[in-house]
Amino acid sequence: MHLVAPSVLSANFGNLQADIEMINNSNADWFHVDVMDGVFVPNISFGFPVLKVLQKLAKKPLDVHLMIVDPDRYVQAFKEAGANILTVHLEACTHLHRSIQNIKNHGMKAGVAINPHTNISLLEDTISEIDVVCMMSVNPGFGGQKFIENTYNKVEKLKNLIASKNAKTLIEIDGGVDLENYKKLIKAGASVLVAGNTVFSSPDPTAMIAKLKSV
Repeated sequence: MHLVAPSVLSANFGNLQADIEMINNSNADWFHVDVMDGVFVPNISFGFPVLKVLQKLAKKPLDVHLMIVDPDRYVQAFKEAGANILTVHLEACTHLHRSIQNIKNHGMKAGVAINPHTNISLLEDTISEIDVVCMMSVNPGFGGQKFIENTYNKVEKLKNLIASKNAKTLIEIDGGVDLENYKKLIKAGASVLVAGNTVFSSPDPTAMIAKLKSV
């Protein structure tokens, strides 16, 4: 059964508590939390103050996606801020294996995100250590972008790599997930769907989450 992780980046920050409670009471599995620094990606989102609110109110795991340079500096701080899964970008980590071990040593699940242009083969040496691969299906930085169709091929390649190493890694898709493509993504091998605009721009976000959970 696949998981659904609504992206808090698309929530209403004027009434964040209401959206957190909506996710708590929905069929969603995780909260997806995008942290951007304006350097690694051309946008700035939010940091520890918002995470502290989530830590206090969220009743489901916090899936924290770091789109930042030098993520290793902040691993302990994100653990203290309530992250259950901490995802770093392959492109931002000079020593990826060390970064993965650092996250795990702090008691969190380790995620590795890859940009649309990044080849799956670069994960070959670390896939057995990775809990979640967050595959960007849009260029990271902004919500509401058009889904990149090549994602399906990449999911299948990644699924084959995971199987060849007997790994238990989950495949997470982040960007442009909607009712048009979510079933195809699951069929290709995706196990976690991140949904931002699709959930929060819906007249009934709870029903939309339930739809994305159904196959």
